[in-house]
Amino acid sequence: MSISALIILLTVIVSLIAFNKPQLKEDLVFWPHQIKRQGQFYRFITHGVLHADTLHLIFNMVSFYSFAAALEDYLFIPIFGEASRAMLAVMYISAIVFASVPDYFKYRNDISYRSLGASGAVSAVVFSAITIQPNLPIMFFFIPFKIPGWAFGIGFLILSASLAKKGGGNIGHNAHFWGSVYGVVFTYLAAKFYANIDLIDNFIRTVL
Repeated sequence: MSISALIILLTVIVSLIAFNKPQLKEDLVFWPHQIKRQGQFYRFITHGVLHADTLHLIFNMVSFYSFAAALEDYLFIPIFGEASRAMLAVMYISAIVFASVPDYFKYRNDISYRSLGASGAVSAVVFSAITIQPNLPIMFFFIPFKIPGWAFGIGFLILSASLAKKGGGNIGHNAHFWGSVYGVVFTYLAAKFYANIDLIDNFIRTVL
């Protein structure tokens, strides 16, 4: 079984169980106040296998698979070779943690703040693919043409930063933003130190 399929399977199973077991969701959700007060650091990871509802779960997993499969099947292989699957797993799990850190410091004294979902890690996967293949075509149901990955990335970061600053709502825009940044940084550094490949140079040559 591929790493992408394994992550989806685990996430779907835990999310579906948690839909009917509120206490399980309460025990695993990202809750900065409890992390600080009770030392429940596992919440930095466990919230990534929870989702608010079926639509949230489907959207995240479809988005994840669309890009993770590309990374695992062909984008990572020329860079990481046999370590491609392991690199995808490490990036995904570490992105769940990293994308949550800013909100931990922001809300660690707010007992009412909780969040869940794999959006930060999914954003990291999307931006990892864009970092390797900047012109990767991205389409949406409501836009009748393809958007180059690099253009989508810039727009997404600006929108996420703006909405995070505005605040309100139940969407973790901070996690989207920092997960995206992490995907770029992780992929660049991993390629540089593992295979001595400079993806910034490739990005500039591809876009310009």
